[in-house]
Amino acid sequence: MTKDWKTRTKLVHEGVRRSQYGEMAEAIFLTQGFAYPSAEAAEARFIKAGEDEFIYARYGNPTVRMFEDRIAALEGTEDAFAAASGMAAVNGALVSMLRAGDHVVSARALFGSCLYILEEVLGRYGVEVTFVDGTDLDQWRAAVRPGVTKAVFFETISNPTLEVIDIRAVADIAHAAGALVVADNVFATPVYSRAAELGADVVVYSTTKHIDGQGRALGGVICGRREFIRKTVETYMKHTGGAMSPFNAWVMLNGMVTLDLRCRAMSDSAARIAAALDGDRRLSRVIYPHLPGHPQHALAREQMEEGGTIVTFDIAAGKEAAFRFMNALKIVLISNNLGDAKSIATHPATTTHQRLPDDQKARLGITPGLIRLSVGLEDAGDLIADLRQALDRI
Repeated sequence: MTKDWKTRTKLVHEGVRRSQYGEMAEAIFLTQGFAYPSAEAAEARFIKAGEDEFIYARYGNPTVRMFEDRIAALEGTEDAFAAASGMAAVNGALVSMLRAGDHVVSARALFGSCLYILEEVLGRYGVEVTFVDGTDLDQWRAAVRPGVTKAVFFETISNPTLEVIDIRAVADIAHAAGALVVADNVFATPVYSRAAELGADVVVYSTTKHIDGQGRALGGVICGRREFIRKTVETYMKHTGGAMSPFNAWVMLNGMVTLDLRCRAMSDSAARIAAALDGDRRLSRVIYPHLPGHPQHALAREQMEEGGTIVTFDIAAGKEAAFRFMNALKIVLISNNLGDAKSIATHPATTTHQRLPDDQKARLGITPGLIRLSVGLEDAGDLIADLRQALDRI
């Protein structure tokens, strides 16, 4: 496709495969298998399938391939593999390249399920993992072992405390040691992503979040170089069953059409909300990458056009006050998803990061009063009024 298209054009037109009927909307090829014109054709396809030849839905599907082509074009990578969920994508990106005796360096501030894969799954199979403070470049330098470290992993913006990783600097450290850079880029969103440009070799998304954007379906995607995607990731994923379903790929394709519009509107509202809450005496801190008080404010400005769709804040009076606040919300819903058209409040200490020991929560800044707010498409003024009336109830 045309490489000089702007983002919104790519989100509408990239990757489309039309059948002989010339349909306008992307077709759902809801089939688990494909028929061959002859036994010889079946044999030939199993030896080497062509660009538009498919074998089995676990291996690939026309609808899924449309989604993979579109997200790769948006992300600026050579290829992509669509997975059943965001965690299937994280697991597939890491496990497909690692084996017993390998070493991984990871930022410590991660989503709970990512920590499980690194601590439990990789550790169980003999992969050594070293955790570092992702914002401390000296810790990255000290932890990476030339010729031994196979991969580094981090969330470009951490969940839920919104630490911003210096992608280019960490990538330079990793590449000098011969390691691949795997970046979970969910909070940055594909709209504001520069991860591949700044040195990430593999970029992972939970498409359940902003890409679907309406809370309808699970999905994930691994973006990277074609050789890595088709020879390393695809081989692992097609044999272990982590591929995305055609129906979910169709949902994601339709979500991408409005992705740029949604993310920009949500980020604008998030910035307004962060500014409105900043300085409220009932909050011990308000965290938003583009707030001047954010520890990595300058880096966030450099790496991201906007501050993103998530605002995190800490209710000073603790857990009971945080619960009273959440229960008093009238527009914002209580759930554990993010990137939805509906605004969502989450209490990480008792939900998404509940399994972490208290000392680890404290180290990561996940306090009893911490609230993660995913800003949706509602009117920003209505959301600010809702948050303020709920704060009045604590």
